[in-house]
Amino acid sequence: MDISSVRYGAQIAAAAQAHGLDPQLLAAVAAQETGGPGNNSGNNIVGDGGHGHGLFQIDDRSWAFAKTPAAMDPARNAQMAASILQENLQRYGGNVRAALSAYNAGSPAASGTVTTWGDGQTLGYADSVLRHYDQLGAGAQDQALADNRETASNVNALAAYGATQPATQSSTQAQELMPPLMATFSPPPPLTYNGSEQQAANTVGAQADKDLGDLVGGDDVFDPQDGVE
Repeated sequence: MDISSVRYGAQIAAAAQAHGLDPQLLAAVAAQETGGPGNNSGNNIVGDGGHGHGLFQIDDRSWAFAKTPAAMDPARNAQMAASILQENLQRYGGNVRAALSAYNAGSPAASGTVTTWGDGQTLGYADSVLRHYDQLGAGAQDQALADNRETASNVNALAAYGATQPATQSSTQAQELMPPLMATFSPPPPLTYNGSEQQAANTVGAQADKDLGDLVGGDDVFDPQDGVE
């Protein structure tokens, strides 16, 4: 997925490649952390009362890395975020929603930071990241699907991890052509869930992994005034 139009896109893409992640997904996390609703590029800033550092708001209360100058280097900040997200994906069997929730709040079942978008829709952290993901890929998906089916097969791979995206036509079509989301990480065989089983899967381990901490601290509401969570 080409994210060259995203601010710090080269650094994000390099970190995603190094950790076997979809660069569009990693870019969506940056957009959620330091971009805000309607802005699909993140910013290299200090937020969350001085505790969130850099493009991906690595929290100095949970990560020693955040206390070093490297935390404000977008390339190294992206590498750290990619490492955390990759570890979460491995821990939760490739479940993107659980991995994102744990990235934000330390629990795979937490709703985490709440963001209200310009259209009035209020979403928990994982769903808000997935909305950024959908927006980042929508234009590229439509063009790829129109031009070349083979090209489209490389677009939008969230379905490989059982994540549910907003039901737009472009994302629904692209999900029919999914390659693996992660280039180097080999998750367990994908599971098929019905509604109740998916809900149960998403709540497993809700009390575990508190060691991850809350990467954005105690601020549970996106503040459009300071541009960070």
